[in-house]
Amino acid sequence: MSLSLSGNATVQDSPPQLDAAPVQMRTEGGLASYAAKLWAVAAKDLRTELRAKEILGVMAAFSAMAVIIFGMAFDLRVPQPEMVAPGVLWVVVFFTGVLGLNRAFSAEVDRGSLGALLLAPVDRSALYFGKLLANLVFTLAAEIVILPVILVLFNVNLFQPLILLALLLGTVGYVAVGVLFAALTAGARTRESMLPVLLLPVLAPVFMAGLKLTTIAVDGRGFSDVQRWLGMLVAFDVVFVTVAFLVFDLIWEEVSA
Repeated sequence: MSLSLSGNATVQDSPPQLDAAPVQMRTEGGLASYAAKLWAVAAKDLRTELRAKEILGVMAAFSAMAVIIFGMAFDLRVPQPEMVAPGVLWVVVFFTGVLGLNRAFSAEVDRGSLGALLLAPVDRSALYFGKLLANLVFTLAAEIVILPVILVLFNVNLFQPLILLALLLGTVGYVAVGVLFAALTAGARTRESMLPVLLLPVLAPVFMAGLKLTTIAVDGRGFSDVQRWLGMLVAFDVVFVTVAFLVFDLIWEEVSA
C-alpha cells in the first residue's frame, strides 16, 4: 500500500528488504576451518600460560618435588630402585596432571570469561579438542621434567621407546577424560577435590597398562604381553575421545545452565 502526495511521488509504508548473508558457524567451512578454530582455542590457553606462567611452573615444581620425596622415602627401604621407579613415574604423572586439568576451565570461571567462551561461534567439540591439545602440551612438558629427575635419583633410565610410547598413549587418554570431567566440574566449588576422585576409577585401565609396559621395559622381560597392553591404551584413547566428542555439547549445556 502506498500514499500519493503529488502526481508522481509516493511514500511506501513498509521498510525496504535487506539481503541477509548467511552467517557460517560451527563446522561450516570444512576441515581446515574446523582445525583453525580448534587451534585458536588451544593457542589462547598456550599464550595465556606463556604470559602468566600459572600452570607449567607449578606442575614442573610439584613433579620434581614429588619424585624427590619418593626417592627419599624408598632410598633406605628398597634394595633395587627398578622395583619402584615405574610406580613412581605413573603416580607422579597422575597428580601432576590433575594440577593442570583443574585450571582447564576454572581459569575462565575465575576471570568471568566462561560465558564468552560458551558464546564463541565455534562447534563445542572444537572447544573440547582445543582444550585437550593445550593440556596435552602442559602434561607432556611436565613429563619431560619427571623423567630426568627419576634418572638422577633412582638411576633408572626411562628414556626407552616403549616407555615413551606408553607415556604418550596414556597421556592422551588421561587428558581426554580429564578435560571432559574438568568441564563437568567447572562450576562446582569443590572442583579441586572432585576432579581426582572422578578421574581415578575411570583411568585405572590407563595406569594399569602404562605401569605394566614401563615395568616390562625396565626389567627387560619378554615382550609377549606388550601388544595386549598397547592395545588397551589405544582402545581406551579411541573410545573416550569419541565419547567426549559426542557428549561434550551436553556437558556445556549443564555448565551454562
